[in-house]
Amino acid sequence: MAEAERIIGTPDTPEAAGAESERSDADAKADASQSGTAERPRGKRRIAVLFGVAAFAYALDLISKMIVVAKLEHHPPIEIIGDWLKFEAIRNAGAAFGFGEAFTVIFTVIAAAVIVVIARLARKLYSLPWAIALGMLLGGALGNLTDRIFRSPGVFEGAVVDFIAPKHFAVFNLADSAIVCGGILIVLLSFKGLDPDGTVHKD
Repeated sequence: MAEAERIIGTPDTPEAAGAESERSDADAKADASQSGTAERPRGKRRIAVLFGVAAFAYALDLISKMIVVAKLEHHPPIEIIGDWLKFEAIRNAGAAFGFGEAFTVIFTVIAAAVIVVIARLARKLYSLPWAIALGMLLGGALGNLTDRIFRSPGVFEGAVVDFIAPKHFAVFNLADSAIVCGGILIVLLSFKGLDPDGTVHKD
């Protein structure tokens, strides 16, 4: 009988049970470690997308404004689609689409605050659509903030360069477009219940 128990090797002793428990804990820790390792690269990729989109939007806005200032400012508007769409260089001291010109400094502070909030939110970002949306917001905010800081009449009071002039609508720039598109995408994602961390909730 003793020989049969030795061959079967049943873990009825406390020592055997403890060893089995330790193995289970080790397996659980290994699974958790692998899951955490998988999540970190995924989060880093989303952050890379956010800043990649932001850099592209910012560069596009900056280059377009440089061309407008050099080639279009103090010149007649350029008709793109007849009277329906023109390129016309103006300096805007207000917010997007020319609103609130008396609050230039306030809009500058708001833009800076938006950039800080997005940078902090990026640490918990695991959703690709949110990364794209926040990247557009960040790039647009940086584009207009650059004008606020470096253009006349002074630091934090600079006028933004606008040049896209649809008929019967306010003149705007590519930074404004990026901000609006990013905001619309965020509204749609929130409506669908998708959070920045990748979770989906239903009200």
